[in-house]
Amino acid sequence: METLIKVLQFILSLSILVSIHEFGHYLAARIFKTRVEKFYLFFDFLFPFPTIANFALWKKKIGDTEYGLGWFPLGGYVKIAGMIDESMDEEQMKQPAKPDEFRAKKAWQRLIIMLGGIIMNFLLAFLIYGQMLYWYGESYLPAENAKYGYACDSTAQKIGLRDGDKLLSYDGGHKFKSVNTIGIDLLLNDAQSIEIERAGEKKSIYVPPTIYKEILATKGADFVTPIVPCMVDTMIPGMALANAGGKQGDRIIDIDSVRINFFHEFKRTLPEFKGQPVTLTVLRGTDTLNLSLTVPDSAKVGFMTYKYDDYFDVVEKKYSLLASFPAGVSKTYETLVNYIKQFRIIFNPDLKGYKQVGSFFTIAQQFSPKWDWIRFWNLTAFLSIALAFVNLLPIPALDGGHALFTLVEMITGRAPSDKFLERAQIIGMIIIFALMIFALGNDLLRLFGFH
Repeated sequence: METLIKVLQFILSLSILVSIHEFGHYLAARIFKTRVEKFYLFFDFLFPFPTIANFALWKKKIGDTEYGLGWFPLGGYVKIAGMIDESMDEEQMKQPAKPDEFRAKKAWQRLIIMLGGIIMNFLLAFLIYGQMLYWYGESYLPAENAKYGYACDSTAQKIGLRDGDKLLSYDGGHKFKSVNTIGIDLLLNDAQSIEIERAGEKKSIYVPPTIYKEILATKGADFVTPIVPCMVDTMIPGMALANAGGKQGDRIIDIDSVRINFFHEFKRTLPEFKGQPVTLTVLRGTDTLNLSLTVPDSAKVGFMTYKYDDYFDVVEKKYSLLASFPAGVSKTYETLVNYIKQFRIIFNPDLKGYKQVGSFFTIAQQFSPKWDWIRFWNLTAFLSIALAFVNLLPIPALDGGHALFTLVEMITGRAPSDKFLERAQIIGMIIIFALMIFALGNDLLRLFGFH
């Protein structure tokens, strides 16, 4: 059921993104009085083979445009008259150009038509982020507000960080915005140093480039985590702690006489007692109690500690409708910059970031197993930015490739021949198909444990 919910959210998100993108092309074409022959959500052929399995699940012609729902659910397209596109309609291109065809329009008009989808995707992301900030605001824990310091995993300890260090900034003053993004901030910015405070003394820790491969493997998730007391909040019924009589508000201070001050110490110590009976000493109000239980082989006794809000000064920002617009633009720009930085990681032979590239299956996994509108819209905004940027790349068959040829024409005054554009379109579709196969291969390798 959880997988089905993820898939449904992904399909809805993809449908919104594709529809908005193609509407951008459609709208720009209509503005310049260019005939649009088809507007399809999903492909009515086996992409990238335009002559194979040509059929639609639904279609209806209104005016001179056929609107439809294709059967191949990984994209969509608008067929603009007089343009070489996914449909590869070579017969039309052999006829003399008509006034309402794409090829009859001025170069600057064709450029706008080509960029219409990209512009709409950026506008969609801005609109979503702005509205999310307006309705829900923004909540995060600044890195410097983790007053107990940080628990450092083995990767962090390799570069000299220690439990209890307070992380201040990186590369001489660039502050970490949130405790949840420290590892990713370091990775995306290729940071050379981390400025910390240890026992009241400020230090600079060198970050060797070799460490980033390990951070990338875990996506920075546990590189450093804020230290919090070992307090019991939510317990899972039927698991060891609940069966032993644990209660919300208990503070665990000992495991079989091993002193526990913080939650990360409890997590690290518990696996040493897997399968063994232990005594947990807890503080409950002013009372000290001993709870007897057997540690499961999973080394999980079934509780979660309190949220950061209960320990630290979490920043809560609310935005008026007017303020949400520039904030939405800022968040869109920040997301775009970070997305572009990921390409440096992908093409870095030392980091082997290309192994992290995933197909639609990886994207679908990012959605919540329960229907979560906040996560849904945040992911949709991010994917809209990703779709816009990828389409901007100067690869034939993508919008960026068409735009590049048009820009060359505007600069040189010479338009590429139809034959050249047809061949470029085929090459571009082969490249896109090969990338799709590569991404799918990565997913399969991860599934079978080879990545």
